[in-house]
Amino acid sequence: MTGRPDLAALLQPLVKALIAAEVRVLEGRGISMWAYVVLSALDDGPVRTQAALAEAIGADKTRIITTLDRLQEAGLISREPDPGDRRVRLLAITAAGRRARREAQAEIQAGEDRLLALLPPDDREAFLRAAGTLADITALI
Repeated sequence: MTGRPDLAALLQPLVKALIAAEVRVLEGRGISMWAYVVLSALDDGPVRTQAALAEAIGADKTRIITTLDRLQEAGLISREPDPGDRRVRLLAITAAGRRARREAQAEIQAGEDRLLALLPPDDREAFLRAAGTLADITALI
């Protein structure tokens, strides 16, 4: 073998371990990965329609209905009819949903910080900067 490994082969074990750690945190809080994705999307932006949310998170709009139902039943989101088109439901994160999402994220990132602390500070900063840049340009691939 010559040169460096493929990026996917290099990053796959790390991504797999990070996802497993994230799932453990979320399951401990009674939140599915899709629920966390929905809460994150709603916490990061304005009220969305179910169709716009599905598009934003890369999910089929019919696939997230059950997740939305569970989040609403738990009081983590609200779904209200759009006054301009009663066939459309407007989504919003509730204060409880925002708190649940932010607490889960803090726990997830605390675990990530323990991993990142194994790197020298300069490498840690460079890794986070490069990962952010690559994440921003993935649409170009």
